[in-house]
Amino acid sequence: MPGRFFLTRPAGEVSAFIGAEVPEDPPRRNIAPGQQIIARSANGAGPMRWGIIPVGRKNARGRPVMETLINARSETVFDKSAYEGVGRAVVPVEGWYEWTGAARRKTAWEIRPRDGGLMALAAICDTWRAPGGQEVAQVATVTCEPNADVRPIHHRMAVILEPETIETWLTGTEAEAAELMRPWPDGRLTVAEAVGVDWNGP
Repeated sequence: MPGRFFLTRPAGEVSAFIGAEVPEDPPRRNIAPGQQIIARSANGAGPMRWGIIPVGRKNARGRPVMETLINARSETVFDKSAYEGVGRAVVPVEGWYEWTGAARRKTAWEIRPRDGGLMALAAICDTWRAPGGQEVAQVATVTCEPNADVRPIHHRMAVILEPETIETWLTGTEAEAAELMRPWPDGRLTVAEAVGVDWNGP
């Protein structure tokens, strides 16, 4: 499942890809949870915080959900009480990173489309209202079982939407959206060791 993203393409290219105008954003090779990312919802595109704070939501045992959620499992995203009332969004990226290995000896892997293009990741979104009244748009990506490309390094992968299915994901019924939550076809992703990334910077 995505632990970090990267997106270095200009806003015009990203806008054309997701079908909505996005603001200019500096190229970033290391986008971490908690940071602002570009996302599109049914209401338009703009910056959202990566990570949903599910204030007021409870888990299956009736206890408050306290942790920030950066990924949501496709198998439960429409059923879990922590996600009740959320909307749907897409997150444009060039790829994401995963890690393998023991602590302090981990290898970072870069996952991107074999054709070198952009990807639209399925996501959920809502608005967090802070105690002081500030409203923060927030988003979490949706994950599914991995395809053969990702399986050797991780047991989950991002749900990747085809460009022609973006509108269905954003505005279709739950049943229509559920049909899209499946692994990308085998062979369409490349997985290579990530090099030259400053893990403390952009």
